[in-house]
Formats: sequence, C-alpha cells, structure tokens
Amino acid sequence: MPKKRDGGGLSKTQQAAKFLGVSVLAGAVLAGLALPAAGALGLTAKGSVEGFDDIPANLKTPPLSQRTRILDAKGGEIAKVYSRDRTVVGLKDMSPYIRQAIVAIEDARFYEHGAIDLKGILRAVNKNAQSGGVSQGASTLTQQYVKNVFIEEAGDNADKVAQATQQTLGRKVRELKYAIQVEKELGKRKILQNYLNITFFGQQAYGVEAAAQRYFSKHAKDLNLEESALLAGIVQSPTRYDPVNAPQEATRRRNTVLQRMADLKDVTQAQADAAAKKPIKLAVSRPKNGCITATDGAGFFCDYIRKVFLTDKHFGKSRKARLQRWDEGGMTIRTTLDPQSQKSVQASLKDHVYEDDPVAGAATLVEPGTGKILGMGQSRPYGFGENQTVINLSVDHDMGGGAGYQPGSTFKPLIAAAALEQGTNPEQEYPSPYRMPYPSPVQTCDGEWQGSAMTQNENREEVGPYAMKEATAKSVNTYFVQLISDMGICPAVKMAQKMGIERADGKPLEQVPSMTLGVQEMSPLTMAAGYAAFANGGEYCSPVAIESITDARGRALKVPQTSCRSAMSKRTADTINTLLKGVVEDGTGKEAGLQGRDSAGKTGTSDSRYAAWFVGYTPNAAGAVWVGDPMHERKMYDITIGGVPHDKVYGADTPGPIWRDAMSGALADRPAPELPTVPIDDPAKERPQGDDKGHGKHKPGRGHGGDNKPGGGWHIPGFPDILGGGNGG
Repeated sequence: MPKKRDGGGLSKTQQAAKFLGVSVLAGAVLAGLALPAAGALGLTAKGSVEGFDDIPANLKTPPLSQRTRILDAKGGEIAKVYSRDRTVVGLKDMSPYIRQAIVAIEDARFYEHGAIDLKGILRAVNKNAQSGGVSQGASTLTQQYVKNVFIEEAGDNADKVAQATQQTLGRKVRELKYAIQVEKELGKRKILQNYLNITFFGQQAYGVEAAAQRYFSKHAKDLNLEESALLAGIVQSPTRYDPVNAPQEATRRRNTVLQRMADLKDVTQAQADAAAKKPIKLAVSRPKNGCITATDGAGFFCDYIRKVFLTDKHFGKSRKARLQRWDEGGMTIRTTLDPQSQKSVQASLKDHVYEDDPVAGAATLVEPGTGKILGMGQSRPYGFGENQTVINLSVDHDMGGGAGYQPGSTFKPLIAAAALEQGTNPEQEYPSPYRMPYPSPVQTCDGEWQGSAMTQNENREEVGPYAMKEATAKSVNTYFVQLISDMGICPAVKMAQKMGIERADGKPLEQVPSMTLGVQEMSPLTMAAGYAAFANGGEYCSPVAIESITDARGRALKVPQTSCRSAMSKRTADTINTLLKGVVEDGTGKEAGLQGRDSAGKTGTSDSRYAAWFVGYTPNAAGAVWVGDPMHERKMYDITIGGVPHDKVYGADTPGPIWRDAMSGALADRPAPELPTVPIDDPAKERPQGDDKGHGKHKPGRGHGGDNKPGGGWHIPGFPDILGGGNGG
C-alpha cells in the first residue's frame, strides 16, 4: 500500500517517480530512445501506456505571432503593430554566444539525449526528494519548446494559457509525446532555432531578435558574451531576472550562466570571469506597438487599415479568421498613404485648429481615378489622454468613426449633377426669394413626400432670380429647394448612390426634400471620394487604403481593389467643374482657392453651425475638411478656433483655409493640369437694367409652408431630426 500524505494522494516524491515511470516507458515504447528496458525498471503501468497512445501523434505548430509593419506608399514605416513583438530569424542570424548560453543554462545535455533526459530526470527526482518540494525541473529544451507551442496556440486566451502551463502529470505526458515527434522530425538545430524564436524574454519581447532589440538596441547576431548570458538567464523567470527593474538579480543570474558556460567549455574560465566583472549595460528600446506610435498623425489611418483588414473577406472568410491572421502578424502592409500629402494635411490642421479647442477638425484626401487615400488626419491626436481620441472623425461609424456630420451645402453639387443628368439646363432660373414655403408634394422613388415647411437663405440680400451658376457660387438655399422639387427626390438619391455618398451610420438615405441642404450625416472620406468623381470625368472609384501585403513568408496576399463606375456623363461632370470653379473664384469659397492651379469646391455649414465644411478638388486630388463638435453639442457662435475669434463660423473661413493649405502642400512640385469645363451663360448679365428680379424663368412652386424654425432653419411635423435647416455656406 503506497504511503500517502496526511491530506491524501501521493507524495511529491511518489508523483515524481510516477512521472519518471511513465516517461521512461513511453520513451522506450514509442521513440526507441536509448533507455533501459521498461521491464528492467519494474514498470507495469499498463493504463498509463494506453492513455499515452490516445494522444494525437502530430503536433500542430501555429504560425509564430510576429510584428506587422505598416508602410506608406513610398515604403516609409508608419507603425509597427503586433499581438506579440517578435521577428523570426535563423540560427545564422543569432550570435553563437546566445546559442551556447541558452543550451548551457536550460539543457546542458541537449545534443546528447533524445526527447527526454534520463539523467536529468533522475537528478531532479533526487533533488526534489531531498528538498521535499519541487526545487529542480527536468524538462529538456525540446519539451520546453513544445510547451511554448501550446502557449503560442493559446494566444491571449487566459484559460488556454493556464491549461498550457498547468503543473499536472497529464500535461507532462502530452508534452513528452509531442517532444518525441519533434525530435524525430526537426533535429537539434531546428529545435534550437525554433526555441530561440518562440520563447519569452520579458519586456514584451518574444524571441531572441526582439529581446536583443529591446534590451540592447541591436540585432541578435551582434550580441556579445555577457549580453547573451544575460538574455539566456532571463528565460527561467522573466519578471525575477528583468534587468530593467531588477538589475542585481539579473546580474547574479547572468553570472550563473557565464559560469555554466565555462564549466561546459563553451568559453574559458578567464572569459567568463572577465564578462562577470562587467556591469550590465543596457540600451533599452521601449516597446513601440500599435497605431498610437504612428508618424505624422497617421494613427487614425493606421487604425483604418486594421478595420479594413478585419472587415474584408479577402483576408479570411470570417471575422474570427481575419482577427487570427492579424494577430499572427509578420506582414508587411504597403498602403496608399502619400507621405507628402499626409504631412501637409496634418500640418494644416495643426495650424488652424488647436488640439485643445472646443471643436475639432478632420481632413481626408483621395486620388481621382484610383480611389487611393492620400492623406487622413485630424486636430485631436490619436490616443487616450486629454484632448485625444481614438475615434476616426474622417470615416463611417462601422470603420471606427463617429455618427457623421451634416455636410450642409456641400451636398448641393450632387443635386445639381442629378438635375443635369435629367436634362435640366444650367441656365434655368428660379425666383429664389429670401424665404419661401417648401413645395409639396415631391416625388420619391416609391411614392411622394408631403409636408409643410419653410426655408430661407443665409442672407436677406440673397434674392433671385438666379440661374445654377450664380446660385451655386452664392449657395442659395431656395434655388436648390425649387430644383429638387421639380426634379424629384429619386434622381438625387440614385446620384448619391452612384457617387458612393452614404450616411455615416450605415442607414439608407432618407427620401426627403431637405437632403438638398445636406442634413443627413456623412463622413469626410465619403464626401472626398464622391467629389473625386467630378474631377474624374464623372467616374466614381471606391476608396482604397492598401496597395499590397506580403505575409511572414514573403508571399503576396490578395488585397481589395477599387471599384470604378460611371456616376454621370462627362458633360455633367465638366459642367459641375464650371459651377464649382466659380465658387472658389468669386463665390463663397474664395478663401480656399489655390494659387497657380485649377481647383473647384463647395462650402457648407449645418443648421445652428454644429459643423462647417469645405469639399473640393483638382485633377490630382479631392479633399474634404470638416470642423465641428464631434458630440454635436457646441454651436460655432462666438468661438475661437486656432487662435482666431469668430462671431459665427462659415465653411469658407475655417475649413476653406485648411483645405487650401493642405492641398497646396500635398501638390507642391507636382503637375497642375486644368479642369475641363463647359461654357455657361449668365442670364443675370444679359438681363436689362431695371428688370424685375422677381420675374425670372422658373417653374411655379406647388404648395405652402409652415412654421419657421428659429435660427434660420425650418421644421416639418413628424421629421424633427431629418428636416433640420441648412445654412448657405
């Protein structure tokens, strides 16, 4: 009857003996190791052998999690992201000292034994029996490697990590069987290489290359004797022997490794003694992980890359598969981000909107014809501190953005494009009074809208008649209200869809006539990509952020491509160019005009000035700039932004200059082609003096209005959120 402890169960010595018996028996039966026959040890653990045989024979080695590098379009590094900081290298890229040191301290007989070390087990059993506890382990490097494979496979799952490291006989037996397989299939050199790449060295460093970089800011191949001994000593207990936080303990452990290397004749005693006398000299490179470390304010773009990866089926059939691939890392992701454009965007935002201002600013640039995102930034830095945020104000909600922002009058060019596609003559005039009732009913895609409301222009002096060019330049609300009423809502909805213009919250566009005033929330990226169609002869190209990806093995992955489609005729696009050039030449957007370069664009402000916009383009780039309160609480009246006081903010006086400076820098020293335009007569110039401005060419309105909403807006019963007012510019 075996002797038991007071608490029941086998004593620690008996547990160790049992493990020895199972290990030796398993090795003898399954691996043919050079061990005494099982019978010679008197082992009769038949049940243990059967349990051993039930363990699967093949160890599935997961890809090692590594750093992923995110690069700009020119190859410059934006950021490193990783689940585990690791760079896999071969033995030839590791110092001979680190290879010797790790073997000396962890498994001195590594090259002499098989998957298990009988002498080591006997020694451990004896030591542990003498101490009455577990004072010495017996795992070989191969067994340790297998355990690390289980830990790697567990990833960040705490329960699975606990299972992979629990001190049980079952885990030891399972570990042993896989170690036997690994010894057969890989050989000693490959096992050592894999071990040095997988093991944890503390300070977030996995593998010897990351450890060398972390502690000494050098490559693993350049480690000297004392540095190698220090790293090898950390492995047993990365916290206890952390040279950053526990230098004395780390020094003692290093010297133990050095002496062990001398005992094994890896180095001479003199070399070991000389190295032991040297103080630890660290050149610590702090962990730099994640988008928070991105250069030139590109943290939000970096985060957008991650969102693209996790939502696109090019990278895995399920989100779980894509997340696993992202966490495994080892990729090099080359993006579309143009470093010159990015620096210019960020510099302009920094100049015009301070990070501690009561409102924020965001800007995005897109290349017409390719959809490539050239720049993306905002005034509040990426982070979790005061005046920082991780919400990407340039993108839709499902890609890390907020709920979007009302684009105001920057939506009017879409209405104009839809009307032109329906055959409207840009010279057609509407009376465009300062204030008018909204015509009703108005045709929608599946019926008609009916309601009562009032709308008005920004200034009382804005009284028609106006034709399309002048109405666009002055951003006359009542002109565009009449235009969409005559055209109907459905053509405007379809034009928005063809131009990729969608709500930031992912909901379908509401089919209401107020859409002409830009009251449904959009993101800057959406607006920039939509306007790029005007610059591209009417062809819309969906925005893309990734040029190429190579995995850890250097294989190219398939990446999403832009999708281009015709949104309007070239004639319509060229007509919009003419209209929007007028905005920056002598309209509301004069402050955004570029010197020596054709440009076009539109200003916009939302009701009560919660948001102000400028969206514009050249043949080379389209860009959208938004300024406002992301929480939609601060109205931009009596406010100072970027050190400049404003009675009230317009799209022209804050977003406009941001756009101008961002585009000027982005396009500096680059070709300046002209925008194609069409001639448009101005009926106002042809009208005889004294002509009654209230009797221009127009189609009569079809209804009467309701109550005026305070603050220059208007209200329709039943549509309090959708039909808020819009401002002219």
